[in-house]
Amino acid sequence: MKKGDHLFLVDGSAYIFRAFHALPPLTRKSDGLPVGAVAGFCNMLWKLLREARDTDVGVTPTHFAVIFDYSSKTFRNELFSEYKANRSEPPEDLIPQFGLIRDATRAFNLPCIESEGYEADDIMATYARMAEVAGADTTIISSDKDLMQLVTDHVSMYDSMKDRQIGIPEVVEKFGVAPEKMIDLQALTGDSTDNIPGVPGIGPKTAAQLLQDFGDLDTLLERAAEIKQNKRRENLIEFADQARLSRQLVTLKTDTPIEIDLDGLRLEPQDGPKLIAFLKAMEFNSLTRRVAEATGTEAGEVDAAAVEIKAGSAARGPDLDKGQASDPVRVEASSVAALTPKALAAKRAEAAAGANFDSDAYVSVRDVETLDQWIADARAAGVLAFSSQTNSLDPNQAELTGFSLCSTAGKAAYVPLDHKSGSSDLLGGGLVEGQIPQGEALGRLKALLEDDSILVIGQDVKYDWLVMRRHGVTISRLDDTMLMSYVLDAGTGAQVRESLCDRWLGHAPIAYKDLAGTGKKALTFDMIDIAAATRYAAEDADITLRLWQVLKPRLVAKGLIAVYERLERPLVSVLARMEARGISVDRQILSRLSGEFAQKAAAIESEIFDLAGGSFNIGSPKQLGEILFGRMGLPGGSKTKSGQWSTSAQVLEDLAAEGHELPRRIVDWRQLTKLKSTYTDALPGYINPQTNRVHTSYSLAATTTGRLSSSEPNLQNIPIRTAEGRRIRTAFIAGKGNKLVSADYSQIELRVLAHVADIPQLRQAFADGIDIHAMTASEMFGVPVDGMPADVRRRAKAINFGIIYGISAFGLANQLAISRSEAGEYIKTYFERFPGIRDYMDETKAYAREKGYVETIFGRRAHYPDIRSSNPQVRAFNERAAINAPIQGSAADIIRRAMIRIENRLDASGLAAQMLLQVHDELIFEAPESEVGRTIAVVREAMENAAMPAISMKVPLHVDAAAADNWDEAH
Repeated sequence: MKKGDHLFLVDGSAYIFRAFHALPPLTRKSDGLPVGAVAGFCNMLWKLLREARDTDVGVTPTHFAVIFDYSSKTFRNELFSEYKANRSEPPEDLIPQFGLIRDATRAFNLPCIESEGYEADDIMATYARMAEVAGADTTIISSDKDLMQLVTDHVSMYDSMKDRQIGIPEVVEKFGVAPEKMIDLQALTGDSTDNIPGVPGIGPKTAAQLLQDFGDLDTLLERAAEIKQNKRRENLIEFADQARLSRQLVTLKTDTPIEIDLDGLRLEPQDGPKLIAFLKAMEFNSLTRRVAEATGTEAGEVDAAAVEIKAGSAARGPDLDKGQASDPVRVEASSVAALTPKALAAKRAEAAAGANFDSDAYVSVRDVETLDQWIADARAAGVLAFSSQTNSLDPNQAELTGFSLCSTAGKAAYVPLDHKSGSSDLLGGGLVEGQIPQGEALGRLKALLEDDSILVIGQDVKYDWLVMRRHGVTISRLDDTMLMSYVLDAGTGAQVRESLCDRWLGHAPIAYKDLAGTGKKALTFDMIDIAAATRYAAEDADITLRLWQVLKPRLVAKGLIAVYERLERPLVSVLARMEARGISVDRQILSRLSGEFAQKAAAIESEIFDLAGGSFNIGSPKQLGEILFGRMGLPGGSKTKSGQWSTSAQVLEDLAAEGHELPRRIVDWRQLTKLKSTYTDALPGYINPQTNRVHTSYSLAATTTGRLSSSEPNLQNIPIRTAEGRRIRTAFIAGKGNKLVSADYSQIELRVLAHVADIPQLRQAFADGIDIHAMTASEMFGVPVDGMPADVRRRAKAINFGIIYGISAFGLANQLAISRSEAGEYIKTYFERFPGIRDYMDETKAYAREKGYVETIFGRRAHYPDIRSSNPQVRAFNERAAINAPIQGSAADIIRRAMIRIENRLDASGLAAQMLLQVHDELIFEAPESEVGRTIAVVREAMENAAMPAISMKVPLHVDAAAADNWDEAH
């Protein structure tokens, strides 16, 4: 090796886990061998080799090696027995793939290097320093922060997932210190993923500041007594030896014993027949074709049987991917694989420039032969934008009217199936003449949509999934442009078709109301003229395909592909099945409750009239305001823009808190009448006549933070803080022979707060199973936990939960019925006792102001562009929301991950239980009575470990679970 040469070192262990966690499990069709990780690894490696010149790395490697971890035990375990002790074992279906991936590396004609007793990082550090001494440059293909200590003028990193080069400036920008100080920074912060202790209470920003102030770790520890912040000073003194140990653990060895010298890493051309033989043996048909074309090899002449497949030959395997905040993901071998910024811009320009939505290019398919040709085109393309058209917005009752197809932008078709418009060519049965019989069309469509080699693209595809499932077709592999946009831009605008089309394609699509009309005279889609229906439906599919061409590359370019593929896309079918199942509701219980609520409301109404000195329309804000602030002269009145007195819930609750009886009874009356009108009167109307169950609809993209929302009916807002609200849940019942199982995360947002803000007291309390509110009260007020007065604990509870939502002194004062100054003192004391929370809040606000968004622990982004607003009220609201979003969003992501895993776990355990509802932090299941115990065990295990392996939580997650005949008793 000499000056001018360039060495590429691929972090093979990271590649393995990126590949494995990409998509649902993939097995070889011939024998069921798990090969998903092998497929992803091969695709990523081939892409890297073929496109090195086009990436921001800007060089072609002369030397190349793939480096693996030999096993989980290294010399570091001798220094610290707990090193990586919290790592879970690799998944069972990944273990047989370790050996295959090493075989794949050799099939690519690349050195496959590992060393017993050392980590892959140590080997890469050794090679990088050897190359530097030889005058050559090195690029390490990884984003692992552990490797950033190696970055110099001649050693850089390349994050292939984000198409981003990492040099000295990027390290400084991310961590606030130069690469040579990364060892000291990591020694201070520790690493929960690798179980490196560090110094409690010191995060990356604090560590960077300390190193800037004191120069290096040794000087900092020697002069720790000079630090003014009490807790920080105490921790640095107390945990100095721990910091020194951590430095030993994070320091990479640059003298690792190696068997292959630098010259042995010279990059040789791919051996086409050898590589193709391996790929054919693995049955990777698509990649086999591309390799054959690139190497000029006739794939059909290569004998795959000559390849010895060594599944399970490597008992050892790599550690979990270090330093990853979210599950890694496979880069798909398709037109939307990781694009450079230049290619991305070109792709977007291509889609926008092609946005000539010519209705003449849209056709109506009305015979089987033409439909077969469109299906053949979809198979050739491998992608299909699809949209179902129905006669109802309720997917659990809608009848299929037709469907649209598009595999090439600007060329789309609509297939009418059941149109009954007022055309003159009606058949005797009321159908328009010349439509393909539904059975024939669905038979052909089923084979296409259920083929997992075809990517089916939709906009809010969950609706289409439900409709098609009811018609005997299950969409196998899908993408959703609504969810892609949501992952990319949550908080910056609506994710509906019209908005996305305007934003990305500069086109205003045909409005449905212009097609069908509005109000009582609105037509259902089956009554619309087929020519008009074709223009609308075909354009819908065309728009969806073009949006996908723009949005999928953006996901890769912005490093958000993992969020989409791990938290969004897999949840579509999970929620669809939940919605299809529904839940049983007892009509008689609802009817009885309606009667009781009506009687109670009438009694409260009588009290209100007595207190007001006469009758009036309680539901009229105008009349109520005149009585409260005009006739009675109660304090705190303010008028709205219309000139009326404000009688909002907050105004009434404030007056009630001050001891005024009339506002208190108004609040009671409003709550009771709302329960009656919204739930006990309305729910029977939502019972599906075919299933006799209630089927709510979940939206994945309705909130900025990732929380799901429920509608038609909304089952997430049933109040449970009042006895009447809880009684409504008694109407939700298990079917005969079954029980309802409720599994609820305990204080998950506080646990997430303890994790992200790294609060030692909270972490310890959760680890020890101590009452968190009593602990907080004890810390704040100096009251022993044993025998603590209920009122003191209640105050601490209000502060604990209020802090998460950025509560002000005014808000806390109202909640606890105390003075604003006293509430302010409580909040001040809270931050003094838990300074890490204040640090977290300040750092989060600063990050949001700089970036315009915040992130959950899994990488989901919530955008708050108005956080820079010049309006103080708008700015303050966005700051509070930005502080809360990483906590609430991380909790939402955790339950999403749990939901995605649970169904497979139940099936694998041979259990018949089914997931029915998700209500914030709670999941509801229906299970046979004989399986309740086993169901609870499986569900609890999946929920409590849902963050793994992406995140090793610093506090344990806890799930309360129980079973009963109805929802209220089970909760």
